[in-house]
Amino acid sequence: MKLSRWLGASVLVLAAGVAVAAANRTAIFSMIARSRLPPVAPNQPVEWAQGPAAPASQARPPNVVFILADDLGYNDLSFNGGGVADGAVKTPAIDSIGREGVTFDNGYAGNATCAPSRAAILTGRYPTRFGFEFTPAPVAFERMVGTEAEPGAIVKPKFFPERIKDMPPGSTARTPLAVNELSVPASEITIAEVLKTRGYHTIHLGKWHLGGKAGSRPEDQGFDESLGFMAGGSMYLPEKDPSVVNSKQPWDAIDRFLWPNLPYAVQYNGSPMFAPRGYMTDYLADEAVKAIKANRNRPFFLYFAPNALHTPLQAKKADYDALPQIKDHRERVYGAMARNLDANVGRILQALKDEGLDQNTLVIFTSDNGGAGYVGLPDLNKPYRGFKSTFFEGGIHAPFFMRWPGVIAPGSRYGYPVGHIDIFATAAGAAGAAIPTDRPIDGVDLRPYLDGRNAARPHQTLFWRSGQYKSVLDGDWKLQVNGARGKVWLYDLSTDPTEQRDLAAARPDKVKALQALLAEQDARSVKPIWPSLLQGPVFIDKPGGVPQTAGDEYILWDN
Repeated sequence: MKLSRWLGASVLVLAAGVAVAAANRTAIFSMIARSRLPPVAPNQPVEWAQGPAAPASQARPPNVVFILADDLGYNDLSFNGGGVADGAVKTPAIDSIGREGVTFDNGYAGNATCAPSRAAILTGRYPTRFGFEFTPAPVAFERMVGTEAEPGAIVKPKFFPERIKDMPPGSTARTPLAVNELSVPASEITIAEVLKTRGYHTIHLGKWHLGGKAGSRPEDQGFDESLGFMAGGSMYLPEKDPSVVNSKQPWDAIDRFLWPNLPYAVQYNGSPMFAPRGYMTDYLADEAVKAIKANRNRPFFLYFAPNALHTPLQAKKADYDALPQIKDHRERVYGAMARNLDANVGRILQALKDEGLDQNTLVIFTSDNGGAGYVGLPDLNKPYRGFKSTFFEGGIHAPFFMRWPGVIAPGSRYGYPVGHIDIFATAAGAAGAAIPTDRPIDGVDLRPYLDGRNAARPHQTLFWRSGQYKSVLDGDWKLQVNGARGKVWLYDLSTDPTEQRDLAAARPDKVKALQALLAEQDARSVKPIWPSLLQGPVFIDKPGGVPQTAGDEYILWDN
């Protein structure tokens, strides 16, 4: 009898322990994750390499300042009458780049997610040409996102553990640095390497996300100086900092992974990690201003890549307090982040003016992809459908501006489709640098199209691919193929730019022709460097946190 009571009590204790562990799964996961983070030293000053004390007597090529926002939606800018919270957040500094230069009305991201898009920008090539098809992420991230659905989800994600054996050596270790093995091949040539042939001093600030192993880091890929983080994200401030306001999205597995796993840290040219100084976007802009001053007397390429507005959603309290008219807390935090990003872009533009450089600087601004549905805000990409990770216009139709006084006419607009892949050749052309001839370069120099020397389309076709999910834009016809669903969508963007009328059933001839173009592009591509470990639903017309219902449109996204 005593034994049976003891066994019964033991079972109850064990059951209670399991229940407590399940209820505190996130807290336990957070403790484990934080215990594995590398040590972070206190902030240390960065001494930027100083250029000549006086400018050269002969004319010099233009500086190139490339500003890449992270997950900024088409409607997050006030340029076209939009802005966060129905225009409550104005973005005058970013808008000025378009108003004082050219806006590409149909500018397209290299991909619908961060890393492949950045690879397309820096190489001028479709990332599928060199196997950088998916966004690098730790196996633990893939497992969480591939197994944890939103509450009440009608479509569940999938995780493919059997594919782990095909991952590159070292990439599956349970350390924060293992993801560095998922890198752009060192044999790829970046725009920084090309500009160095013309004597440019090259600087990277912020997010890299193209791998961190030797040969693929920014300082190995043409950047003289790099200050930022190799992974796909960072904290903006410590979670409990008194000057930060946080917003968490409890339905979102990505968000649950980021909070415990992201450090608040940067590196300078591969140094040990150290803490930034203050709010991350402010800190990166502070250092950008210092770098501009240090290089005022020589041509430079500045790649400014803050992680704003990517999650985790963290706003500086001063920016949050400046937007009391926004009543929804999440939207207010997001809007405060947009406000801060714009102010810091303004500081960079002002530094160019203060140093007398703005008239001889090509400034380029864009976002790596569309706004993310998982933040739970519906209008980030308005008027376009879809979110980040989808090849609907909301995922890939990006804000895209260039300003170069005296060369690009102020207030001009360009209507033909162009892409992130064109930044490489355009910057090289502006610098008078030769582009590589030993490999296909998919982008083109946009300058002749902007000044009227070439009246044709820069591209007849543009392509996107993430595993079984593919898209092609040929002229004004756009096809998406989601193989995992056996689903295709066909739109005529000349009459339906917001993709409301699917013509796939009505135009099987056009579907067949565009599928043939996709097959030709696949033949020009290579096998991904690593396999997709997850396949998850991304809904087109509903953000995360909104109940899903039968009949809602969605894609299955591979990563």
